[in-house]
Amino acid sequence: MKLFVGNLSWGIDDNRLWDMFSAHGELKEARIVLDRETQRSRGFGFVTYANSDDAQNAIQKMNSKEVDGRAIKVNEAMERQPRERSNRW
Repeated sequence: MKLFVGNLSWGIDDNRLWDMFSAHGELKEARIVLDRETQRSRGFGFVTYANSDDAQNAIQKMNSKEVDGRAIKVNEAMERQPRERSNRW
């Protein structure tokens, strides 16, 4: 189960995200989303748990928790919707 983690400080990297969430269950992945041009954090990321019980536990424990002076937002990730492309050219 994949979770969205938002309102992160820009100093948090993949390893720190992993450390923050691995205490709540078996993780498969922890990834901060980076800006394509600057390679700096965009302030959010995703963590993927091996099972949904651990993911639900992490949501309960981590949502609204203060990390580096910011109340992080944690919820179930939604599937990305494909973007519509226009043929303006």
